[in-house]
Amino acid sequence: MNFCSNCGARVTRRIPPGDHLPRFVCDSCGAIHYQNPKLVVGCVPEHEGRILLCRRAIEPRHGFWTVPAGFMENGETLQQAAARESREEALAEVEIGSLLAVAHVLHAEQVHVFFRARLANASFGVGEESLETRLFEPAAIPWQDIAFRSTTFALQRYLEDRGGAGEPYHFTTF
Repeated sequence: MNFCSNCGARVTRRIPPGDHLPRFVCDSCGAIHYQNPKLVVGCVPEHEGRILLCRRAIEPRHGFWTVPAGFMENGETLQQAAARESREEALAEVEIGSLLAVAHVLHAEQVHVFFRARLANASFGVGEESLETRLFEPAAIPWQDIAFRSTTFALQRYLEDRGGAGEPYHFTTF
């Protein structure tokens, strides 16, 4: 950040009084600009024992597989964001279930939140951010081509939990 979004003056990076971390501070109007982690929200949609995955048409990780997920928008809940991402990436209407996993992705300054989801029928397609979408049997999931560690974590926890002995939700840090 170079300029203040309030007044347009240059900002400097320093620790403001009463804080303990460096922030972008406007010396002209005094605004402190906090940079906080972004929320990425998605779900693991299942239909008749198969899991819906999307092959990415965008960077990062173009051509790799992931569950429908993306950045949360202002004005929506976590569940609404997960359902919206399923519509956008896979043209799929899902019923969002319980919380599955939370991954703190420190190097990307993100928190990834995943829900269990049910795809009511096998109706889905290819959204603008996907090259293709497909329902996978668990044994056929292309593990070596999964886009993100957080997606692998969520998928593994989902499959472990299907037996009913799993935790209600899982946390990890990358």
